[in-house]
Amino acid sequence: MPRENLNDLQAFVHVAREGSFTRAAAQLGVSQSALSHTLRALEQRLGVRLLTRTTRSVSTTEAGQRLLDTLSPRLAEIEEELLALAEYRDRPAGTIRISAAGHAAEHIVWPRLERVLQEYPDLKVELTVDYGLSDIVAQRHDIGIRLGDQVARDMIAVPISAPLQMCVVASPAYFRHHVIPMHPHELATHNCINLRLPTHGGLMPWEFARDGEEINVRVTGQWTFNNSALMLRAALADGGLAWLPSDLAGPAITQGRLQTVLEHWCPLFDGYHAYYPSRRQSSVALRIVIQALRGDTAPAT
Repeated sequence: MPRENLNDLQAFVHVAREGSFTRAAAQLGVSQSALSHTLRALEQRLGVRLLTRTTRSVSTTEAGQRLLDTLSPRLAEIEEELLALAEYRDRPAGTIRISAAGHAAEHIVWPRLERVLQEYPDLKVELTVDYGLSDIVAQRHDIGIRLGDQVARDMIAVPISAPLQMCVVASPAYFRHHVIPMHPHELATHNCINLRLPTHGGLMPWEFARDGEEINVRVTGQWTFNNSALMLRAALADGGLAWLPSDLAGPAITQGRLQTVLEHWCPLFDGYHAYYPSRRQSSVALRIVIQALRGDTAPAT
């Protein structure tokens, strides 16, 4: 196949992965109609249908899936090699794609990388908030950020935070009308703010431990969110009890806008780790980002 069709193959990979011409076009920076025309032309040249199109979705045919499985790792290798060429530049360059849960994205990634990007104008970061513990290799992310016990063993993992302390909080106004719980089982009588995560297939249980006793509580309430920032807002608005990272709720606790309960039952969890595949070639850009995420200030070597 002519070399000039490499962009067409990359376009196919984007559409196949996203299952949508609209999302793929947005990623590639082209119009949806232009992308559709490119894929139809590619199918005509190959003489096979690669995609099955309906009004609601796009999926690969058997031939298309075979091509996708073949192309994906090879295109990833090409991108990695191009990124590695930054080693020969005076300044680090390229895009580092990071996948992180909302709490880590807001409280670690953003504040630690904001200054780094100002220092290295040719360096770019694409940050995706993901609560689904997605496979970073399959999703073509360079770095994943998860709690230590959630990192796959075949990854290189670097600790970037202290252990995570959770807390149960509600507004003082909420407790003017509700009895303060003294045991996790008493949460069953309270209006609790739930968190739904894709990895749990439902509502996330609240985890407690004390004197060797571990308890997971399934709570109920009027509000359910899929990110902790909205849980915090609901708790501040007298919406009920929330189970949140202490650094997220800390400022409101200090200001007296939130009150903690069940303090002796709230355990510590492994802190956040930045991780990447062991086979991933370590570019200057990647090392700079990892170093910044660790809180190091010395230049990368």
